[in-house]
Amino acid sequence: PLTGRRGVSLPFTDQCEALGSAGEWLEALAQEALALGRNRRWKYLEWRGNNGGFRGIQPSLSFFGHEVDLTRGLEALFAGLEPSVRRAIRKAEREGLEVEVSASSDAMKTFYDLHCQTRKKHGLPPQPFAFFQNIAHAILGKGLGAVIVAKSGEVPVAAAVFFRFGRRAVFKYGASNSAHQGLRGNNWVMWKAIHWLASSGCASLDLGRTSLDNPGLRRFKRSWGASERRIDYLRYDFRRGGFVQDRDRAQGWHNRVFSLLPVTWLRWLGGILYPHLS
Repeated sequence: PLTGRRGVSLPFTDQCEALGSAGEWLEALAQEALALGRNRRWKYLEWRGNNGGFRGIQPSLSFFGHEVDLTRGLEALFAGLEPSVRRAIRKAEREGLEVEVSASSDAMKTFYDLHCQTRKKHGLPPQPFAFFQNIAHAILGKGLGAVIVAKSGEVPVAAAVFFRFGRRAVFKYGASNSAHQGLRGNNWVMWKAIHWLASSGCASLDLGRTSLDNPGLRRFKRSWGASERRIDYLRYDFRRGGFVQDRDRAQGWHNRVFSLLPVTWLRWLGGILYPHLS
């Protein structure tokens, strides 16, 4: 692989902590993971969570995590939103935006088209469509989530992918049409998702990780009445024989370059690069 052979507690996830609290058995398990990495000649081993079985180790990377308590009831949830969010929801309702909750491949294709636009705006290649097709088949097709799409007439203006397992739900991907940003489709999709998840018995909605250097996204997530926590990653470098620091590469010169490329080129690059970056 381009980035070398490596081990990750669970690739393509924001957080995957060990199933238990710190203790001797957890430390022994972590040592076994290190032994496996040495045997398989991994470049590094990364734990995405706060209880990897090691004490007193500085995190390689840190993020913010946000979670909405859905057990408070819809009235209390709406009252707990920032005033700007409540105004945006009311505007979307006045504009007559319609919402579809679906696990169909057509809904995923609608999301993906918006996703490619959004990734270009942020200067990032999109994941390959096959990745989302697999999500639709292996997760949404098993009743473990849905795509929520907001439309103005026949025009999709925003969409998001949500996972759910038991009473927990995760906001995984969001995208929108910047030409229709004024309709507040993103806010409408999120509110309708909260309504759907709370009404169907979910107790919490995890809004995913946020880079420490992205105050805008952090502010957006907190505006939904979410509680905030820190998510720490640990990385062991086998060549150096110890834990190392890393830097968040979400923002940099590459964003400016990618934002200038056509979507077709970005999709091609995403198919090449994404398997090596997650």
